[in-house]
Amino acid sequence: MTTATPVDDITAVILAGGKARRMDGEDKGLITLHGRNMVEYILTALQPQAGNILINANRNHEQYGAYGLPVVADMLGDYFGPLVGMATGMHTTDKPYIVTVPCDSPFIPATLVETLYHSLDSDQADISVAHDGSRIQPVFALIRCELLPSLLSYLDEGGRKIDTWYNQQRLALADFSGSRDTFLNQNTPADRLALENRIAG
Repeated sequence: MTTATPVDDITAVILAGGKARRMDGEDKGLITLHGRNMVEYILTALQPQAGNILINANRNHEQYGAYGLPVVADMLGDYFGPLVGMATGMHTTDKPYIVTVPCDSPFIPATLVETLYHSLDSDQADISVAHDGSRIQPVFALIRCELLPSLLSYLDEGGRKIDTWYNQQRLALADFSGSRDTFLNQNTPADRLALENRIAG
């Protein structure tokens, strides 16, 4: 029997804390894509899948706050990368799990959290990370918040690589080989055009 996904126990964390150097510093979550800010596509997808949502951002708090959600800056460091955003989400929520997604991937499927959770549950893991059939997609992950002390210790020691910290935990790989569009994102202006064309059909 498949265990039901405990939606109310999961906080979704949208990782919008980067500098977006390859996008000339534009805040990728607030870039307009076919008439909507990028983050709006993500919010629409996540709202039915998580008990609550917060946005991890280090700038433009007023714009993100207009969506009526908590906006939380990195709890330490100066643009240390997504692991700090994950730690910030784990520290902020009172739920036992967080699910993380980047702010620039508009094609998040309705089954994202369900697939990650079932993988974590069946493998009795602490982290479930998406695998696209070729490699892991590390910022698409479901993480037990009880791992926060481990993550903070890793960061305090100077660790910044997601894969390295993941491999210190009980890790499950969730199969997304059939929905690779999930991981299409925007790192360059060319990526932006390709996403816009895809949404426009």
